[in-house]
Parts: sequence; structure tokens; C-alpha cells
Amino acid sequence: MEAKNIMAFVHLLEQLKCRTRHAYTSTMRPESVAEHCWRCAVLAYLLKEEFPEADMNRVILMALVHDFGEAITGDIPTFLKSSADEEAEDSAVRSMLTSLPDKLRQELLAIFDDIEQQETVESHILRAIDRLEAVIQHNESDLSTWIPLEWELNLTHGVSECENFPALAELREEAKQESLRKLRKKEENL
Repeated sequence: MEAKNIMAFVHLLEQLKCRTRHAYTSTMRPESVAEHCWRCAVLAYLLKEEFPEADMNRVILMALVHDFGEAITGDIPTFLKSSADEEAEDSAVRSMLTSLPDKLRQELLAIFDDIEQQETVESHILRAIDRLEAVIQHNESDLSTWIPLEWELNLTHGVSECENFPALAELREEAKQESLRKLRKKEENL
């Protein structure tokens, strides 16, 4: 292990605490990328018994690292992200990992390739959790922070990713109901 390289990498990851997402917390503070990744990992842990066919430790790891590239690129909301943005984020990840010891770098590259290729059950679970967590966070934020597009997006985002997993589909439906309650309450107050 080269302590300086590990320390430099950890310092770079600190940017995930500083980079904000297109979401707000319940206290009206912009959510950080790190907070999103952390709660995705917690969701994966809480649901581990629902997926006996999957390596949920791998999903937890995927959740923790899936947005590493945003330490460099920043967050781009899913409804604005282009293939060029995805390529830039992938390039950022690969660049970041060069300072790590070879074994660590190869392990993390394999995780990122798995996430990107979407060929394993673990990568599909992570994608569903990633989408679900974004909807949950929007429901927790004040409706004044939503842009008009999100009134519909919060009802549909992640539905197709969650539908093949009963536990995630159930949670996604509950999140949809929360969104509907929030929107109805807003209409009642108009």
C-alpha cells in the first residue's frame, strides 16, 4: 500500500460530500452525492434478505462507489444526462482509479464495468435502488424545490427498474403513493 496514493484518493472522494445533487433534504439543504450513495447502500443492506439469489455485499459496494466519477464531473440530473456526460463520468472514474494499487484498481474497475454493462442481477438491483432513492429523496423535500417535470417524473422514475423485483416494486409503489399524497396536498392548498 502507498499511503500517499490512498490519502490522495480519499481526499478526492471528499468532493462527493461537496457536490450537490438535483435534490434537497427535508431541511431544504441541497443533498450531496455522498449522502445519496450512503442511503443507496443502506437500502441495499436493509433489503439483503429479499434477494437470496444476489450477492448483496456486492450491491452494497456498488451503491457506495457508483457515483465516484461525480467527484470530478459533478451531478447531472438523469433527465439531462447525455451519453457524452456518461462517457465523461466513466473517464473520470478510470482516471481517478489510476493512483490506487493494481489489485484495488482492478476490483473497482470490475465493479464499474458491471454497473455499466447491466448484465448481472446485482447491477440491476443497484440501478433500481439508485432510482428509488432519488424518488424517496424528492418526496422528503419541499414541493417548492421540484421543477414541473418532476411532478410526473416522481410518479414514473425507476418503475421499470424496480418491477422485476417484488420488494423493490412494493417500495416503488409506496414511494409513488407518497408522491401522489404530496401532490394532492399541494393542489388542496392552491
